[in-house]
Amino acid sequence: SAIKTVSLIKTFRGISARDYDYIPPYAIEGETKTIHIREHKCSSKQSNDSTLTEVNNTTLEYLTSSLSTKLIPTVYLSAVLLGIPSNAIILWMLLFKIRSVCTAILYTNLAVSDLLFCIMLPFKIVYHINGNNWIFGEIMCRTTTAVFYGNMYCSILLLTCISVSRYVAIVHPFTYKSLPKRAYAIAVCATVWTIVFLYMLPLCIMQQSYYVKQLDIYTCHDVHNACETLSSFQFYYYVSLAVFGFLIPLATIIFCYVSIIRTLKTHEWFWYVKVSLLILTIFAICFVPSNIILI
Repeated sequence: SAIKTVSLIKTFRGISARDYDYIPPYAIEGETKTIHIREHKCSSKQSNDSTLTEVNNTTLEYLTSSLSTKLIPTVYLSAVLLGIPSNAIILWMLLFKIRSVCTAILYTNLAVSDLLFCIMLPFKIVYHINGNNWIFGEIMCRTTTAVFYGNMYCSILLLTCISVSRYVAIVHPFTYKSLPKRAYAIAVCATVWTIVFLYMLPLCIMQQSYYVKQLDIYTCHDVHNACETLSSFQFYYYVSLAVFGFLIPLATIIFCYVSIIRTLKTHEWFWYVKVSLLILTIFAICFVPSNIILI
């Protein structure tokens, strides 16, 4: 892919086969100033290695910005410091205090997912603080990326299941009482983990770490090789992640909580309405940016 696409005429001056000097047509048509533009050509060999010799200015600005080197790692660090102890306490309460088996199973799996997410965040923190320079190798980059997104989508799906459980319990209480809740909760959690594991396998297979020549750094999942065209599989894969991993769960959660709010019309349940709206707001704030960036 060219750094700059214009209509150009090649003039060979004895340099390497991959770099040429170009004279634009307007320079021949009377202009006295000749503009030389270097074009980077992709070869089949280069598309298979980890070298990405050029990236655009927008990417360079992001990789060197305070957003990626200061703000993001600060947010991640806060998540680790708050997430690990709070989820550990929640797990202890779920295992020894909560009597509702269905609730305990769903929330235990959600807490485990959050803990795994927090455990992997220190690698991302070091990466961003180090100027978006990945020092842990390609395999660890793939693993971290898969765990990062896997636990995010696992949390989304488990939150969706919890919303559906609350919806059935409040809107259809008689149906809820007749259900084998323990068996359903175990089956649902096992299905969620299996689906997420299978969906994250492509991230473990696709290359994630690339060398950026301008900054002399190895990035992890932030850039992709300009010489590699996006395959139809990759396109549909990322779209399906956003649709089935975010949009459909979001629509389901909205439907469940709107139905719950409409059912609980009395002022006695106004606190539950506020909590429901807060959950929807937090859900959108936490997961909308990541899914937009992923696409």
